[in-house]
Amino acid sequence: MPHRLMLLDTASLYFRAFYGVPDTIRRPDGTPVNAVRGLLDMIARLTTDYGATHLVACWDDDWRPQWRVDLLPSYKSHRVAEVVAGAPDVEVVPDALEAQLPMIRRVLYLAGIAVVGAAEHEADDVVGTYASHARLPVDVVTGDRDLFQVVDDARQVRVIYTARGMKNLEVITDVVVVGKYRVLPQQYADYATLRGDASDGLPGVAGIGEKTAASLLAEYGTLDGLLAAASAPDRGLSASVRSKLAAAADYLAVAPAVVKVVRDLELPTLEEAGAQLHPVAAGSRAELERLATEWNLGGSVRRLLAALDSRN
Repeated sequence: MPHRLMLLDTASLYFRAFYGVPDTIRRPDGTPVNAVRGLLDMIARLTTDYGATHLVACWDDDWRPQWRVDLLPSYKSHRVAEVVAGAPDVEVVPDALEAQLPMIRRVLYLAGIAVVGAAEHEADDVVGTYASHARLPVDVVTGDRDLFQVVDDARQVRVIYTARGMKNLEVITDVVVVGKYRVLPQQYADYATLRGDASDGLPGVAGIGEKTAASLLAEYGTLDGLLAAASAPDRGLSASVRSKLAAAADYLAVAPAVVKVVRDLELPTLEEAGAQLHPVAAGSRAELERLATEWNLGGSVRRLLAALDSRN
């Protein structure tokens, strides 16, 4: 089997599992296990269908890094449940999902699946770093459009987009990004900066929507190129667009650093992280099978073990 790396935007998947699998599925003590079951089934299916030989479950060690908030205070602010002096902001995570995160970490560990996060960074940044430096073809699994910026046909990096559900997965390549947004993947972060994104608390530039953002980037290439044109009276930029960019100058000075994924984190190598998939060792297999019964995980553990056995 040719080697292929799969990078999971793990939170995106376990949130989808939590809301997609009935929460009536519970352990004997009443704790829901729908997110655990759903995530394991997703991993079994994705690794099998897309031929992954290496897998990293990229983790949000910090879902709203302070350095991004310092640059743009509105960043993900609508997702904050409370602000505690001297403590991290708390994302609105249902208690029934929060209770399942230790179980998810436990079963991933027993299955030998690498989990990698980075202090003061999001899973997107872990994805961005691995995707930018991997010597293998890469599939990024996410429901987040922000990661379209890492798509790169020349380096065989694509996104398996889950926004329409696991039954309607979409493979995002250069051509797909251009077809959807009329920008290249390497322009997507600038496009999102201009257009804005309410889901991340990005206001965008008032009066510049998707079509205008795409047209401006088609003409000037990058946000920096556009801003250079705005400061040169002979570059043919309309007075209206100049005015809108000037009004958003403070936002445009900081937003690109917030929107662009970090690509140069110091992370363990794929070998150091244990990313290569392999059948589960006997001791861990027995423990997983025990937990499958104890935690009422149904056939999800069996399906994951079968998927990993096929990597032998």
